[in-house]
Amino acid sequence: MTTKYLTEMWAVLGPALGNHLWQSTLCAGIVGVLTLVLRENHARTRYWVWLAGSLKFLIPFSLLISVGSHLAWTRIPAETDARLYAAMTEVGQPFTQSKVPMNSGILSSTASLSMIHVLSATLAGVWVSGFIIVLSFWYLRWRKISAAICQAVPLSEGREVEALRRMEHIGGTPGRIEILLSSASLGPGIFGIVRPILLWPEGISKHLEDAHLEGIVVHEVWHVRRRDNLAAALHMLIEAVFWFYPLVWWLGARLVEERERACDEAVLELGGERQVYAESILKTCEFCVEFPLACASGVTGADLKKRIVHIMSPRKAHRLNFSKKFLLSMFASGAIAAPMMFGLLHAAPGPGETQAENSVGTSRLAAPFQASLVEPDRTATLTRPKAGPRTTKVCAKTLAARKAAASLQSNSGKGH
Repeated sequence: MTTKYLTEMWAVLGPALGNHLWQSTLCAGIVGVLTLVLRENHARTRYWVWLAGSLKFLIPFSLLISVGSHLAWTRIPAETDARLYAAMTEVGQPFTQSKVPMNSGILSSTASLSMIHVLSATLAGVWVSGFIIVLSFWYLRWRKISAAICQAVPLSEGREVEALRRMEHIGGTPGRIEILLSSASLGPGIFGIVRPILLWPEGISKHLEDAHLEGIVVHEVWHVRRRDNLAAALHMLIEAVFWFYPLVWWLGARLVEERERACDEAVLELGGERQVYAESILKTCEFCVEFPLACASGVTGADLKKRIVHIMSPRKAHRLNFSKKFLLSMFASGAIAAPMMFGLLHAAPGPGETQAENSVGTSRLAAPFQASLVEPDRTATLTRPKAGPRTTKVCAKTLAARKAAASLQSNSGKGH
């Protein structure tokens, strides 16, 4: 019973999953091209573009298609509708399930039903196993950070607290960030989403000058301001669900890389010296290790070699000009309008539907005339046969009686 249910569910979810992954892959490809166009601009812009490509995995186009089908207040010409709808179906939904019913005899002759049931159950078991393994792996890492936080003590005074409060005011963070002094080698980094905590390693401050310490604090405050932990947690959910798809893991690496560059650029924009800030990162890496989870952002994240090269590069990031803003707006509007247009075309009647409606209407109009033409024949068949058979039967009996009487008369005449 369970394998049969899994088979039926896979028959429905299989094409839908294939279409969703294909659409998300196309979107990720477009996002990759956009980031190449924006390579001379700020890293925060590229980060939001990558994040949009990541969140596409959580938003299937079928939702927007259903919205577009309910907004079909206009009618498109039938020929244009059919051609455009067919083209969009081929591009956007290549794995759509065929509407032709499958013959059970053909199915049993080409593949065993039991093997199909076993395959469906195996695929479901593999996905569930992978999902549980990924979550368990992350849970163990989260327990490591949580244990460090439980052993940490609040820090209420010192250079670290003064720098943190000053940068909170400059950055305009939504709330007060608590700083904890930890004996573990993790950090410095931000842990938490709703109530973020700055985990500060014990003993690292004596190796940092004021300029080094301030650069690290600015980096962490900007993580809180940008809500990087929340975005990372959303992408971790995508990685857990689509763990079998390598593209989501590659997108996760791009998100971590661009968010660290965005915070590095923020430190430099606030007046930090390039060499001093690069030294602060390298000194931190000498005594601390990176946070093991992407949803806990730290100053030692991403590829350090690329980050140092980017920090020391004198090249300055440019602001978005009108053409690039227009390009991004067209991408955003197209990502929403395209599936809604697909739903609009799906709701509009095609040529086949129009012919069917016309034939139904014609049959309905012709029905009274057909009934009037058939009605006399029905009356004739009901009235005429009643007298016909009876008349034929009476004539036969009369002839038989006359023949019998004649034969009796002839026999009696011969006897006399």
